[in-house]
Amino acid sequence: MTVKFRIGLLSVLVGLVVLAIKMGAYWLTGSVALLSDALESIVNVAAALAALAAIHVASQPADTTHPYGHSKAEFLSAVLEGLLIMLAALFILREAYHGIREPAGLDMPAAGLAVSLGATVINAFWSRLLIQRGHAEESPALVADGRHLLTDVITSLGVVAGVTLAVATGLAILDPIIAALVALHILWSGGKVVKESLSGLMDEAVPEERLEQIRDLIAHNAQGAFEAHDLRTRHAGSTTFIDFHLIVPGDMSVYDAHEICDRIESQMERELTDAQVTIHIEPEHKSKRQGVVIG
Repeated sequence: MTVKFRIGLLSVLVGLVVLAIKMGAYWLTGSVALLSDALESIVNVAAALAALAAIHVASQPADTTHPYGHSKAEFLSAVLEGLLIMLAALFILREAYHGIREPAGLDMPAAGLAVSLGATVINAFWSRLLIQRGHAEESPALVADGRHLLTDVITSLGVVAGVTLAVATGLAILDPIIAALVALHILWSGGKVVKESLSGLMDEAVPEERLEQIRDLIAHNAQGAFEAHDLRTRHAGSTTFIDFHLIVPGDMSVYDAHEICDRIESQMERELTDAQVTIHIEPEHKSKRQGVVIG
């Protein structure tokens, strides 16, 4: 069982615990805002299950029908998670609409708020851990799950503030209004997760700082060659795909050219997580006088 899979499994268990706690807060108070918070937790559990399935699929080795591996399964999971976040927001808006039309008083607000805050503390701790470990493991699914939970933390704090204000002022309508405002924030957050995940599915290049690192690795490990051009990159989950053309002397032997390629590939595999490197050797008359100049 991989580290990512263990974290994903724990995320499902944490989601179930938090869901039970938040439903308890709603049952204690009858608050529309707290119900909205609990509805989002149902989505959290579904999203965590989707992330767990994606991590399992993405960990499978390349095969004849998927020669480049299954890493993009994590991006698909992240897109699904973003859509679920947006769906939760629409459910919350519906509940808020009914609450605004027929405001209702709250029962046992202090106990309900205390229970909700307990669930929020759990989510805050777990969302931070998921984002940190997701970046460390280069797992889009875990990062998306962590960001999803972070929106839940913000939601919960907004809900607690809204319910407290409603109780303090006696204005029951503030409860569903706060729920509606929180739902709009969740809707925006879900759209952001979808946008970032789609960039991975569309083979977006690695960030500029990583691209500069790749250029430096080529420049310092390609002694004997003249230049490298047409450098292209893309990332799929934890895998970084790199390909470029390497210009060598026209009279260089295949053996020597291959040695240069091996040196570059070995260094990239040491310094970049799960790098897949493809190098196309060309003679010097193919030089474009651009790209990475080898010193």
